[in-house]
Amino acid sequence: MGGALKGAQVIDNLPTIGIAETVHDLPAPEVPSDEPPSLELPILPGPQKVLSEDDIVGVRASVLYENCLRQLVTFLILPVDRCTGVLRTGLVCDSVAPFPTNIAIRGTAMSVEWICPNGHCLWRWNSQPVLKFGMQAGDFLLSTNILLSGNNYTKVALLFKFMNMRMVNPNTHFTIQDSYCVDPIKTFWEEKRSEAFSRLQGKDVVLLGDGRNDSPGHSAQYCSYTTMELDSKEIVYVATIDKRQTNWNSNIMEKEGFIQTVDKLTQDLKVVEFCMDAHVQIAALLNPDKGRYKDLRIHHSLDMWHGAKNLSKKISTAGKVKGRSLFIHWLRDIVNHFWWCCKTAETFQQFLTLWIGVLHHVCNNHTWETGSCQHDHLEDTQGKQWIEGDSKSHKALVDIVLNKRWQKDVHKYLRFRSTAHLESFQNHILMYASKRQAFTPRVYDSRVVLAALDYNFHRERPTYRTEGQQVLRKKYNKNARRYSLYAVKCEKSYGYIPELQARILKGRVTSGVGMPRRRTLHPDDPTSR
Repeated sequence: MGGALKGAQVIDNLPTIGIAETVHDLPAPEVPSDEPPSLELPILPGPQKVLSEDDIVGVRASVLYENCLRQLVTFLILPVDRCTGVLRTGLVCDSVAPFPTNIAIRGTAMSVEWICPNGHCLWRWNSQPVLKFGMQAGDFLLSTNILLSGNNYTKVALLFKFMNMRMVNPNTHFTIQDSYCVDPIKTFWEEKRSEAFSRLQGKDVVLLGDGRNDSPGHSAQYCSYTTMELDSKEIVYVATIDKRQTNWNSNIMEKEGFIQTVDKLTQDLKVVEFCMDAHVQIAALLNPDKGRYKDLRIHHSLDMWHGAKNLSKKISTAGKVKGRSLFIHWLRDIVNHFWWCCKTAETFQQFLTLWIGVLHHVCNNHTWETGSCQHDHLEDTQGKQWIEGDSKSHKALVDIVLNKRWQKDVHKYLRFRSTAHLESFQNHILMYASKRQAFTPRVYDSRVVLAALDYNFHRERPTYRTEGQQVLRKKYNKNARRYSLYAVKCEKSYGYIPELQARILKGRVTSGVGMPRRRTLHPDDPTSR
């Protein structure tokens, strides 16, 4: 105790204190005094902390400019007159106000420090609340919302650069995504998917399926096979296949995605029909005689739009041959007749009876031995020239209409199914997973899931109305070379996003450790195998 004194004290020479003189920290009796009570130094507030997800989710935020902040700080006077810091000599600093300020930038936040001339920081104010282990909430939410909104880090960082704003470090951003965002998104999707399954229990379910590669051609790394329920137009399952799961063969990724989808859905749902485009490998799996799923008795339907498109290509190719130019003028009528036959007929024989009528109609022969046209009397042909019976154009049409290989799959069109809504969703995925951007397997899967959540949540949006009238807009169709009208829908609400944000933040707030310095591979990552 006395080691710092020049002369050491001898313990035996110290005065002895008796029991009656011992002080036990009892409050001293109040003595009346005429002097005013001394004022205590004010306690300055510390940084705001996020202790739960409710402390930050939904809180308003804005862009802060340094000039405006400096203007505010200039007129702000701290309720502190003197600095209470301790110098190296052991004395109190005792510097007097006003104290100079310093504005620093850390990540996307600005902080103001009041510093005395001797370098003591009297108070530090930060523009963002902080999470556990010192991470700023704004930085964390920025990385989270880049993923939730379908943006990518590079574009947002470029935007921030143009606005002369600091950005989250790229390593920090991708670590936040992998460590805190991906798993809550997948868990949230599984819960919503289970709710959809419960609504479909006990029903004969008709599904629409289609695959989408993350990039064109044989260079595709991922394929997401999406399944939609026909009546509700709800996405019920998404299977993401990595090329490493198919021995680097991108040609069979869609087939593998279909296999995973059927194996999963047939365990929980009564699937009676599957409609898709004319994919040869998948058609072989659903073959009722020797296919892999022949025992499930799933009816295989083909999309009407793809069938009409293939027929149109055949007619267009045949019409380019010399001497068959007249064939092209009847293209739209023949395709429309195919649509009408598929919608009207219930069996293949009925379809064939109606379908061969086009061979007689184009020759201006509307009644024949086995039937007749079902249209009203024609006043004119709208400028079209009739085709002669033995001409090259008519023979080419006969070869297309009576093609045995094409007729073998006609029964798959007779239920008149369309995957137009599913094609719309496949285009919607581009908002979340662009084909020009590369993603890790888990992040790509979560982005496709986010697109499915967005589509399901807003699929029943009402049309926008003013004074009770629908608002219409016109859109130009490059293929048809004409304008078409469509009804404008109400703006999206994204009501599920706050819940996702809360779940992601809860994982960070309740975590007992800080953010990992290195990203580890997960067991479901193909690169870990």
